[in-house]
Amino acid sequence: MHDPSGRRIRRIVILGGGSSGWMSAAALSRATYGQIPIELIESDAIGTVGVGEATIPPIRQFNQLLGIDENEFLAATGGTFKLGIEFVNWTRVGQRYFHPFGRFAPDFDSVPLHHYWLSERARGSTVPFEEYAMAWIAARAGRFDRPLADRRLVLSTHDFAYHFDAGLYAKFLRGYAERRGVVRTEGEATGVQLRSTDGFIEAVVLKDGRQVDGDLFIDCSGFRAVLIGAALGSRYEDWRQWLPCDRAVTVGGAVGPELPPYTRSIAGAAGWQWRIPLQHRMGNGHVYCSGYLSDEEAAATLLESLESAPLGEPRLIRFTTGVRREPWSRNCVAIGLAAGFLEPLESTALHLVQSALMRLLALFPDRDCDPLLVREFNRLTVTEYERIRDFLVLHYHAQERDEPMWRATRAMAIPETLQYKIDQFRHSGRIVAEPLELFQNSNWLAVLLGQEVWPARHHPLVGLNTGIDPKAYLASIHEVLQRAADSLPTHRQYIERHCSRGIIPR
Repeated sequence: MHDPSGRRIRRIVILGGGSSGWMSAAALSRATYGQIPIELIESDAIGTVGVGEATIPPIRQFNQLLGIDENEFLAATGGTFKLGIEFVNWTRVGQRYFHPFGRFAPDFDSVPLHHYWLSERARGSTVPFEEYAMAWIAARAGRFDRPLADRRLVLSTHDFAYHFDAGLYAKFLRGYAERRGVVRTEGEATGVQLRSTDGFIEAVVLKDGRQVDGDLFIDCSGFRAVLIGAALGSRYEDWRQWLPCDRAVTVGGAVGPELPPYTRSIAGAAGWQWRIPLQHRMGNGHVYCSGYLSDEEAAATLLESLESAPLGEPRLIRFTTGVRREPWSRNCVAIGLAAGFLEPLESTALHLVQSALMRLLALFPDRDCDPLLVREFNRLTVTEYERIRDFLVLHYHAQERDEPMWRATRAMAIPETLQYKIDQFRHSGRIVAEPLELFQNSNWLAVLLGQEVWPARHHPLVGLNTGIDPKAYLASIHEVLQRAADSLPTHRQYIERHCSRGIIPR
């Protein structure tokens, strides 16, 4: 391997498997063309958290980067399609809204569509804004097809992600990575050997005394953060003052007759529950704040709410929402839970793994790990976590529920970056998402309106175009969307035709 500087990374070591470890192995083996040896250390005795059954649309780009066939991947992981998230009981008990993937219907003119909708709402219209999203019209009917490429057609406006078994995804990517030369080592890390001159990691020390040396270390050891935290002392910033939930209980359930192409998030007295339909099981979980609900009560609540028989006993996961201020320290990069944790309310866990890997490849170092590269990686990573944090906090803050936890989150002082967005929208209905944010205008719009953050006024240019009847135009949009949705196959039909695991119950 030609290396004129003599400083190229000679060996990469990944500590930890699971989704983050094998996503890292797959991406790095693809990017290095087998020219840099990669070793992944994992222990069968250490379980993985296993979150990440629901995803958001950018996961498709990751799989495409790896050259993965979508149908093959979905069949291998028991995957289904996801058009968005339905939020139930969040603003108040009995209320619901949908966060659709993709675009809302096209604007009338230079004024955004939602301002015409706001104008009609002021005139008495009760049609929810989500009725102008192809993703919701199809999701409500239980229908799915991939979007068309022609952006002039309404069937090009929706986007999609996946639900899949995170353990099976890790297994699928392990096969991918090992075919490209990644070596898996069974073992449990008990310590590290640091270089005396600069504190860089020289080797991971295993329980049986073996040492695995490398130039670049990827910490995918989950909440334990064996390298980035325990060995290098990178500080973890706790965000529970804004996102108080610190526990989750999970359990699989039998798949029922319905196979909805969306995730469901149902708010409860001290947290919320998810329902994620896979081909071979229904994923169920209860995220909650231990200060308001005991573990036993949370598990009982989850089991009582199941729509089908549980597949095993509930599993408890403890976590602290927050971020590591230096997810890259010296020659160690933390990926996944070792870098930070944001509860799965908007299905961002695997995206944060993906985006960190893309940043690492863009800023890939030599053996000296240039501090300027490290600084930029950390700046971008922490900023991404902060912006996603704000989006999650919005769900907790803008609501009218009357239980103690919800009263506390409604009254709490929120980050200034979020308050600015809310103030802008309340004042004039304007969205001020930044260009590099994960969640863009359509995402913020869906949640702000869904959580009933109502603007005081609509755009002053509404009504100047006398050649348009907004009420009739909105009605015609809805009719076109409905006809398009009616033409699609059902979600179950689509899977059975293209990517069935062969075990979808009827």
